Amino acid sequence: MDLFSVRKRLDEIDAQLLDLFCERMRLAAEVAAAKKETGRAVFDPAREREKLAAVADRAPDALVPQAVALFSLLMSMNKAEQMRILAAGDPQGAAEDARAALKPADEPFPARASVACQGVEGAYSQIAASRLFRLPSITFFASFDGVCRAVRDGLVRYGVLPIENSTAGSVNAVYDLLAAYRFHIVRSIRLKIDHNLLAKPGARLEDIREVWSHEQAIAQCAGYLERLGVRVHVCENTAQAAEAVARAERDDVAALSSRACAGLYGLDVVDEDVQDSDNNYTRFVVISAEPEIYAGATRASLMLTVSHEPGSLYRVLERFYALGINLVKLESRPIPGRDFEFVFYFDLDCPVSAPSFIELLNSLGDVCERYWYFGSYTEVL
Repeated sequence: MDLFSVRKRLDEIDAQLLDLFCERMRLAAEVAAAKKETGRAVFDPAREREKLAAVADRAPDALVPQAVALFSLLMSMNKAEQMRILAAGDPQGAAEDARAALKPADEPFPARASVACQGVEGAYSQIAASRLFRLPSITFFASFDGVCRAVRDGLVRYGVLPIENSTAGSVNAVYDLLAAYRFHIVRSIRLKIDHNLLAKPGARLEDIREVWSHEQAIAQCAGYLERLGVRVHVCENTAQAAEAVARAERDDVAALSSRACAGLYGLDVVDEDVQDSDNNYTRFVVISAEPEIYAGATRASLMLTVSHEPGSLYRVLERFYALGINLVKLESRPIPGRDFEFVFYFDLDCPVSAPSFIELLNSLGDVCERYWYFGSYTEVL
């Protein structure tokens, strides 16, 4: 056969495949109705194994992997459609929560708000808050947990917390707190971080014997500190480190902190931009006790757990793929008290109003043990 004839035949086969696919998806409604009536779960692992085994038996040996992958995807899309049908109108579903939290299109993100930050004036969290809000009323707390308790107790409307760094990775303590408090993310920002070595006026770089800072800043400047040959001391916050150096009765200590802290605490910059990578960004999130979704939100965050069995995470990822949703972050954390079991955090690039996203929220319960939708939001760059 010549190329034209081959392509014509392929088009004919594709047309048949499309008709059969559409018919298969239409049957999902009947399957969903039958399962609802009998109380059976959408995901039937025994039935799925039998189907895939039958596919493998019928396919030529050279095409078994492709055939199994194709039918696995078909079944995933069918299950997602069943879940969408069963979850439609569920007042307690995550999709309905997202719709209820969506603000009117003409309501902007607040310019003024009460905000909790960890540290003291000059901390990177405060700098992030000042970029996120035009006129924030900031209250400082000694720890990340203090920020969360302030939001939980209604002392402030929002909290601003660092969640990941391009050099040092995720801030695991914040992920654990998000899971514990079940907060909602309403905004995020990527802040360029330039660490500076701050010391008392007149101090010289060669005189510095000890450097104080937050553990994340220390990790981001690990190579520099090793070359400097100094001892390191971990503080609660980079700004608190600068404040402590200013109060110290020693001239051989310095703080890794922002340039703004030099002016705030009367210190000199003895070395600037000392982070190991020039591409050093920290992502901060705005958290709230109640869900708030503003127009234009394109990023979403989820937390979920899966059963401890082969293929459980694959079924989740397959659902993202089947719905055409872009996964931009996957983070795992051990579940306390459960050996070798993990909770997974996902960041997705998908508009909150996209039908595929609503379908995902309605169908996730089929592929995981439980999940929590942190919210959809805009990330400020």
